[in-house]
Amino acid sequence: MANNRFDEFETLLRNAQMGAALIRAFQHSYEALQSGQTGMLPEATIQPVTELPRLDSTGARRPASAGLLARVAILKLNGGLGTSMGLEGPKALLSVKNGLSFLDIIARQILQARQQSGIRLPFLLMNSFSTSTPTLEWLKRYPELGAPADVELMQNRIPKVDAQSLRPARWPANPTLEWCPPGHGDLYPSLVGSGWLDRLLDQGIRFLFVSNADNLGATLDPALLQHFATSDQSFLMEVCERSAADRKGGHLAQRHGQLLLRESAQCPDADQPSFQDIARHRFFNTNNLWLRLDRLQALLDRNDGLIPLPVIRNCKTVDPRDPTSPKVFQLETAMGAAIECFPDAAAIVVPRSRFAPVKTTSDLLAVRSDAYDLTDDYRVSLNTARHGIPPAVDLDPVHCKQVDQLDAGLAAGVPSLKDCSSLKTKGPVHFSDRNVFQGSVTITNTSPSPALVPAGTYQDTAVSLP
Repeated sequence: MANNRFDEFETLLRNAQMGAALIRAFQHSYEALQSGQTGMLPEATIQPVTELPRLDSTGARRPASAGLLARVAILKLNGGLGTSMGLEGPKALLSVKNGLSFLDIIARQILQARQQSGIRLPFLLMNSFSTSTPTLEWLKRYPELGAPADVELMQNRIPKVDAQSLRPARWPANPTLEWCPPGHGDLYPSLVGSGWLDRLLDQGIRFLFVSNADNLGATLDPALLQHFATSDQSFLMEVCERSAADRKGGHLAQRHGQLLLRESAQCPDADQPSFQDIARHRFFNTNNLWLRLDRLQALLDRNDGLIPLPVIRNCKTVDPRDPTSPKVFQLETAMGAAIECFPDAAAIVVPRSRFAPVKTTSDLLAVRSDAYDLTDDYRVSLNTARHGIPPAVDLDPVHCKQVDQLDAGLAAGVPSLKDCSSLKTKGPVHFSDRNVFQGSVTITNTSPSPALVPAGTYQDTAVSLP
């Protein structure tokens, strides 16, 4: 019966023109589901990572040679729509800093790196079926990057699994909801199935730098490339020290001496206090990864074309907007989890300047403010006055969860957060560029109507509006 069930999935995947690499990866995840694996990593089964090498103290500030730069490619993950912030299009097209979108800044980063190095660094965008068309249209603004279709690596899609029968989920009202993305662990089968892995290796490319499109601090660092190449490691994860703002994100751990990644979805509820203990689990994954492509190919060859990533079983409803619709499992994998698949994998602590993501409107306000700078080489990094610690911004989720709500709240300008340790709002609060927040500030508006914060400097205070 189990084989018959997977036969149904295989037929669906083949009919959808998904390749053999994706089918093998999905079968691995599905068999893990059938066997009762949940992907959970209880606290008792892992150990914290207490010490790691640091980029600033490894002697790794020697930049890569031109010969080494000619052997690296850059890949940005661009599959997200930003639906959690109310967006309907690709998140990468959202205006994020100085009127520029993520994609504008990324394109300029690549062109700047090419100009500085004198090397036409290969560049790929891993798009999803949802982001491909608008992203490729946007890239026409940058013809110097090359033909838009020549920079695309297409993410796969997989069927949702009916939680009761473990058969393919059915939703005739909207068949597109029967499918879901497989998580960014799909990077590996996508590289194989698209032929890009072979193409890059044939071009002499041996190193791949991968990062999220919404992390504008993650530029190609020639010194990090030099360190990775000299270390002769197969896989390197950039990590940062966790702060209070990072306590809910995935963290690095170890088991029997092997590094591994634990995401929030893999932590039992009873272990959440330990998961969020930033003194115990000190390092989080920035999702900036360095891969040796020839070693990746060798690992694939040893595993019949598969990277055996741990499966993350996400319990959802087939229609996420209808809580009464049938329950399903979405089987996802994380690309950083491959750290436990390479025996010589390593992690390195990098400055916080290499991590400036935007996951929420709170993040977006922080990045748009003077707490972050846009450098001449188009990196978005923390202002030096922040000493590597981002402001903890917590905007009211009812009144400022969506981007259009934030834009309305910033119609009079963006406040100064350069010297702000934390900012919290309750109720509908609007700002202006004449607001300066320092230390810890809470602003409360009990009225249902938006209230503008009066011009002025607010330091370590609680403000009631109007």
